[in-house]
Amino acid sequence: MPVTDADRAALGAQLGRVPRGLVDIAGRCVCGAPLVATTAPRLNDGTPFPTTFYLTHPAAVKGISTLEARGVMHEMNDELAANEELARVYARAHEDYLARRAALGDDVPEISGISAGGMPSRVKCLHALLGHSLAVGRGINPFGDRALDMLAAEGLWDTERCWCEKDAA
Repeated sequence: MPVTDADRAALGAQLGRVPRGLVDIAGRCVCGAPLVATTAPRLNDGTPFPTTFYLTHPAAVKGISTLEARGVMHEMNDELAANEELARVYARAHEDYLARRAALGDDVPEISGISAGGMPSRVKCLHALLGHSLAVGRGINPFGDRALDMLAAEGLWDTERCWCEKDAA
């Protein structure tokens, strides 16, 4: 989804700045506000940037931070280590992430084979995994999908209603 001036303004309000290397908006709130920004694999200053799908929406960030603070990643890592099928699906999510970054057309050898969120061997950053799921849809990243389910089940955040500050109350 192309970036508009309104998107840049919304991202500035969400993050206190417009993300560097902004390519497009990969996911949106039901009201149209950005949820996930797609970031170039190499920033304008030459810095490699492996986080292609950058979670920007404050309510989503707050919700996923709550899960991270509870140590949900430890449980996910234990399951990843014990479940070969889950490990295969997660490895495919890693490959999907790399393919989508490669489709942006900028070869960055410094981050070759590196995706985000700890893929494919561990669960490190739920922000990145949720961003991936929101950007590409369900069924690709099992831990991003699971985090989305947990957020909704706990009433922390979901995609079914607007959580922007003006509507969150």
